[in-house]
Amino acid sequence: MKTETVQTLTLNFESHAKQTKDGVEFWLARDLQDLLGYAKWGNFLSVISKAKISCKTSKHKVSDHFPDVRKMVDLGSGSQREVEDIMLTRYACYLIAQNGDPTKPEIAFAQTYFAIQTRRAELIEQRLLESERVVARKKLSETEKELSKTIFEQTGSDKNFALIRSKGDQALFSKTTKEMKEIWNVPDTRPLADYAPTIILKAKDFASEITIFNARQHQMKNELKISNEHIINNKAVRSTLLERGIVPEKLFAVEDVKKVERRLSSEEKKSLKSSKVLKK
Repeated sequence: MKTETVQTLTLNFESHAKQTKDGVEFWLARDLQDLLGYAKWGNFLSVISKAKISCKTSKHKVSDHFPDVRKMVDLGSGSQREVEDIMLTRYACYLIAQNGDPTKPEIAFAQTYFAIQTRRAELIEQRLLESERVVARKKLSETEKELSKTIFEQTGSDKNFALIRSKGDQALFSKTTKEMKEIWNVPDTRPLADYAPTIILKAKDFASEITIFNARQHQMKNELKISNEHIINNKAVRSTLLERGIVPEKLFAVEDVKKVERRLSSEEKKSLKSSKVLKK
């Protein structure tokens, strides 16, 4: 396929046909029909039907990606008529391209175009989730430092902070920190939280925040009271998770958050470097 053709098709797909509503991008099926080289609406509907089956097979909700809409079209007489149309997400367009006639150059282009764009969206989503986890881990570290500070302010010593935190882990996981490290294959020298999924980081953070608040609010002056408070709060958080079908100790460990943070930092530096090159 010639470079000029690729550039034209890219412009048509991205700038001329793509629309945005409430921050969500979409294509209308009747516009896509022309872009993909289908002269008859009935023939194109057949392709859309196959794409819907693929969507359902992939366990995605068809109505989320192929919602029916109606729009006004201009007639030769200068009047307008309402016709049926379908609002298509990028994923829906990808499935349509995969189920289209591969001998059509427009379909061949669309298969590659939407595959790349869909993958790009997946990578962006993955990066956002990784960034969220890094932020959650930093927040937990800050909260635990504040908890240690609170224990010192209230009792005059924070030498048993590690023990109090460990009791919190046992209340949350119904297993000791050591047992969870063995389950998650965490090195003895590393914190358990560095390998915890985001939901656990936020759960631990929430329990610790409550402990800090109540320790100060009720002027708890000895470590035993604060320790018991921390156990109660972690048990309460655990109960909430269990009610929602989430069993903390049965969740899988995830990649070392330090590695994730280094990777994100490296990607950001490369991005900034590329931006500077482009500006020159």
